[in-house]
Amino acid sequence: MTDATSAHSSRRHHWRREIVELAALFTAVAVADVVANTVVHGPSGPVMLGAAAVALVATSGFHVWWSRRHENAPPPTDTGAAAPPSAGRASEAGGQETTLWRMRTTVRDEPGSLASLCTALAGLGAPSGGSGGKVDILSLQTHPLSDGTVDEFLLRAPAAVTPEELTRAVAGGGGARTWLERADTHDLVDAPTRMLGLATRTALDSAELPLSLRKLLGRCTIHSVPARSLRGHPLAEKVPAEGVLTEHTMKFRDPSGGSLTIERPQLPFTPTEFARVRALVDLDTRLGQRVPPRRDVLTLPEGNEITIRRADTGDQAAAREMHDRCSSATLALRYHGPVADADRYLGHLLSPRFGRTLTVETASGRLVALGHLLWDGDETEVALLVEDAWQQRGIGAELLRRLVAMAAEAGCESVYAITQASNTGMVAAMRGLGLPLDYQIEEGTLVITARPSGLPAQKAAPSPALETVRTKDGSGRR
Repeated sequence: MTDATSAHSSRRHHWRREIVELAALFTAVAVADVVANTVVHGPSGPVMLGAAAVALVATSGFHVWWSRRHENAPPPTDTGAAAPPSAGRASEAGGQETTLWRMRTTVRDEPGSLASLCTALAGLGAPSGGSGGKVDILSLQTHPLSDGTVDEFLLRAPAAVTPEELTRAVAGGGGARTWLERADTHDLVDAPTRMLGLATRTALDSAELPLSLRKLLGRCTIHSVPARSLRGHPLAEKVPAEGVLTEHTMKFRDPSGGSLTIERPQLPFTPTEFARVRALVDLDTRLGQRVPPRRDVLTLPEGNEITIRRADTGDQAAAREMHDRCSSATLALRYHGPVADADRYLGHLLSPRFGRTLTVETASGRLVALGHLLWDGDETEVALLVEDAWQQRGIGAELLRRLVAMAAEAGCESVYAITQASNTGMVAAMRGLGLPLDYQIEEGTLVITARPSGLPAQKAAPSPALETVRTKDGSGRR
């Protein structure tokens, strides 16, 4: 309709309304004149006037009631209109249990291949598409290859949809070499945000690099090989500065002179993953060795103060001096071998590349205890050494509690300690954690495995035998 036609129609309706209103006015005047003559000259005029008043009051009351009823009534529902977004989400969820999946599949590098794959996944939500429900694609990353493209999805599917149904749907949409595993809510973070978080963790602590790589790549095995063995023999292979990528293996130079090897047999690495790992390794190399500067000062039962902090290779000389003050029996319980080799382990143990080490110092600055959390491929080992004169004071139990809490925070499912069956102190410290323990004894060697799930929430509380006095950062601020 044009503007001219609209204006003409509006003027026509305007004149019709005025004529109707004028006719109503004349009618009202005529009716009023008839009523007035009847009331004044008729014998029952007062009765009619009273009846008119009652009718007027009743009409007014009915009008008020009707108006209020329609004001408070809900608006009429239009069956043809779409439901609001919130209602759609409620009916869509419907209380149905869902499962998160991480999926990778390879498609042809040609237009429409990704669309076919998404259509196949959407087909699982159709009435004839398997177990019903709806499969949502929450995120998508593409990894270009020479012979196709690897698409990585994060999916939310109804719990009734099985892995076999997902795999068949992907194969029907053109996907090949499909890999599928359960995911959790941590995977909902987008890739750039995740990389920034991992880079921040790596920048703050040298020991975080293996953990960051494992969080980035999922289930994998990371081997940090030192440049030389304890007896001085070369161990690490020479790796090019740019690194090496094969189907299931990545290799990089370690900043300490050794090598870093990452293996993932169940899923090939992509060039995109290789580039991300190399960026984290380069960041770690540029920043050099670093540990958080935090120091916790505690009070022992007899009143002496001790300081617990992270250690690094700069503490090697002080650790050797502690070895000299320890008895042969104490060193043998810790290193399970010739006492003469004890000093050779320190360079490896104190390096943040192979784990985390806590040291205990007296008020005078003397090092009296070491606690190690060592990354051992897919497993994690914990070990303690307390100088003879400082044993039986709760120091070992406090170190062990903190180390196991670190392991839980890093996502380690289990932590094991290797000792001798006669080492009642270590056994008591492990039992004092209050965690599920597994014991294995072979020829006098005792392996105790703890599962530290749920421990990070308790990590701030000191052992009952010790009292926290203060915490300082590297500048001495409290």
